Amino acid sequence: MTAWMYLILAGVLEVGFASMLKLTENFTRLIPTIIFLVFSIGSFYFLTKAIEQIPMGTAYAVWTGIGAFGTIIIGILLYKEPASILRLFFLFTLIASIIGLKLVSK
Repeated sequence: MTAWMYLILAGVLEVGFASMLKLTENFTRLIPTIIFLVFSIGSFYFLTKAIEQIPMGTAYAVWTGIGAFGTIIIGILLYKEPASILRLFFLFTLIASIIGLKLVSK
């Protein structure tokens, strides 16, 4: 697996653990808490694999960007959070920044 694949997987797992956080209800619900822990450990594992080859600052920015994007989308679709024009504009600006970091990284 390439470093960028590790990083994408880490970002997807971050979406999972961030989304599960709400369902844990302050870590009082066992199953969502276990899923949260599995996703968070997996996310950090693959992030550390990615930074073996990708500059740490770039990897962290991309990881958090994927996490933020995915978590916002989950919030809009599952938790009925607002999807205003400005919120969506800045969300897609974030994606453009992630793509830009990928393009300028060695």
